[in-house]
Amino acid sequence: MPRAALPARPRFADIVTLLRAAGCVFAEEEAQLLSSEASTPEELTEWIGRRVSGEPLEFIVGWAGFYGLRIAVDPGVFVPRRRTELLVSEAVALLRQRLPEGAEAGVVIDLCCGSGAVGVAVASQVPVMELHAADIDSVAVACAHRNLAPVGGQVHQGDLYTALPTRLRGRAKLIVVNAPYVPTDVLPTMPPEARIYEPRISLDGGPDGLSLHRRVIGEASDWLDEAGYLAIETSERQAAGTASIMAAQVWRHELFTRRSWTEL
Repeated sequence: MPRAALPARPRFADIVTLLRAAGCVFAEEEAQLLSSEASTPEELTEWIGRRVSGEPLEFIVGWAGFYGLRIAVDPGVFVPRRRTELLVSEAVALLRQRLPEGAEAGVVIDLCCGSGAVGVAVASQVPVMELHAADIDSVAVACAHRNLAPVGGQVHQGDLYTALPTRLRGRAKLIVVNAPYVPTDVLPTMPPEARIYEPRISLDGGPDGLSLHRRVIGEASDWLDEAGYLAIETSERQAAGTASIMAAQVWRHELFTRRSWTEL
C-alpha cells in the first residue's frame, strides 16, 4: 500500500481496512495495538505503513506478548511465538516436580535464546538461582540483555555451549532450547514476515532441520547436573528425528504436544 494512500489521521475503521487488505488475519487486534502504542498520529501513520508493507508487528511496537510477559523485541531478532509457550510450561513442570516448595531451581540455561523470552518466562514461574542465556548473534544478545537484566540474568555471545562460562559445567538444572529446526529447503516457503525480516540463522536447521538439535543434545550431559533436564522445541515433522537423537544418547525422553504427551 503506497504511503500516500494512508490518511493523515487514520480512523480505527480505516486502519482495520488497510491491514485486512494487506492480509493481516487479526486486523482488528493489530489495529487496536498500533493505535494504543503509537504516541502521535504521525507515528501511527508511519507504523501502519510499515505493517502494511509486511514488517512484523513486534518490530514496529518493540515488544511481543509471551507467557503473560511483555518481551522487548528488536528488529532483526527472532520473534517469540505463542506456540513456544508450551516449551515453557513443560520446562516449568519438570522443574517443579523435584523442587521443594519455595526452593530455588539452581542454574537455568536458555540456548539459542534470541530475545531471551523463554528463559525469562521460566524464571517468572520458578525461583532461579542463576539464569543464563546464549546466542551466536550479537543483535539477539543485545536484545536478550534488555530482557534478562531486570531479572538478574546474564547473556553470553557464542556458538551454543562455547558461549557459556566453564564454571557452569555439570551445574544446570535445566537447559531450555528453541533452536532452529526448519529444513533449509523449506525456508523459501515460510511466511514473508519470517523469511524476509527475521535472521536466517534463527530459522535454518540444516538439511533435515536437526543440525542444531544434534549438537545441543550431544553436549547437554556435560552441562546438566545429575538430576537436570533438557527441554527442546521441535516440530511435528522433526519430532521423531529429535527423539531418535535423544535415544541414541541413551536419554529418557518424552514428547509433549499441545493436546497431550506420549512417552517415546
